[in-house]
Amino acid sequence: MRKHYAAAFSLLVILLFVLMGLNIAIGSVHFSPREILDSLLFRPGGAAIIQKIRFPRMVAALLLGGALSVSGFLLQTFFGNPIAGPFVLGISSGAKVIVSLLMVLCLSRGFHLSSMGMVAGAFVGSLLSMGVVMLLSRRVSRTAGLVVSGVMIGYICSAITDFVVTFASDANIVNLHNWSLGSFSGLYWDQVGIMALVVLPVLLFTFLLSKPISAYQLGEVYAQNMGVNIRLFRFLLILLSSVLSACVTAFAGPISFVGVAVPHLMKSLFSTAKPIVIIPACFLGGAVFCLGCDLLARTCFAPTELSISSVTAVFGAPVVISVMLGRQKNQ
Repeated sequence: MRKHYAAAFSLLVILLFVLMGLNIAIGSVHFSPREILDSLLFRPGGAAIIQKIRFPRMVAALLLGGALSVSGFLLQTFFGNPIAGPFVLGISSGAKVIVSLLMVLCLSRGFHLSSMGMVAGAFVGSLLSMGVVMLLSRRVSRTAGLVVSGVMIGYICSAITDFVVTFASDANIVNLHNWSLGSFSGLYWDQVGIMALVVLPVLLFTFLLSKPISAYQLGEVYAQNMGVNIRLFRFLLILLSSVLSACVTAFAGPISFVGVAVPHLMKSLFSTAKPIVIIPACFLGGAVFCLGCDLLARTCFAPTELSISSVTAVFGAPVVISVMLGRQKNQ
C-alpha cells in the first residue's frame, strides 16, 4: 500500500512540475527553457512577462487550487455528504456577494480595497452562507436536496450581485464582471504573498487534524469516545473550510466544481479516504487540476481568454454527476 501511495504522489508531483513549466513557457509569447531559467533566477536579461505576470499567476493557481480542493474535502467530512463543496453549496456565492458589495462601495468612493479586506469580506460571506446551509442540512437529509438548496442559495446570491452591479458605475462594472467570472489573471506578488500567509498555515493546521478527522469519519459517537471535542472540532472544520474558500473567492472569484471533484479523484487514485493521505493529495491534486485548466483557459482560444470557472466546470461536473449516479445505485 505504501508503494501505491508513493507512486500516486510521484505522479502528482511530476504532473505538477510539468504543468508549472508549461504555464510559464506557453502563451502569447513562447519562451525557451534557458529564458525561463534566467527569469526565475532573476538574472540580467530575464523576461519581465515571466517574472511579473506568468510566475505569480502560476503560483496563485497552485495555492488557490490546492486550497479549494482541501476546503471541499473538509465540507464533505463535515456534512458526511460526497457532493458537498464551496461552489455547489453556495458558499462561494455568499463570499462573492460580500466582496462585490465592498468593491462597489469602495471604488465608488475612491477608496482602495486591500487584499486582506477582500479576504475578510469573503470570509464573512462564506460564514453567512455556511450558516444557511447548516440550517437547511438539518431539514434536508438527501444528497439531491442539499445540492438543490445550495444551487438556490447560489441563485439568490447571484441575483443580489446583479442588483449591486445595476447601481455601479461603468468602470466598477468592468472590474466586478472580470472578477466574478473567475480568473487567476492580474495577480501580483504582493497578493500571492498574502495568499501564502493565509493558505499555508491553514493547510498545515488541517493536516495536524488528520487523526480527529479520521475518527470523525467513523461517526460522531466513535470520535467522542476517542476523546474528540465534537463541538470544537465541527467549529474548526467550518472555520478552516471558510477561510480557504474565502481566500480563493477574494483573489480569483468563484471557481466551480474543484472542491467537489478533486477529493473524489484523489480517493480513487489513492484507493483510500485516510485524511493523513488525502489532505496532501487534495492539495497537490487541486493544484494540478487548476494549473491544467488555467493553461487551457489561456491557450485554447487565444488571444481570447476563457474564465477559469467555465473550464473547471467542463472537467469537474462529469465527476460530480458520476458520484451522484453511483450513490443513487447504492441506495
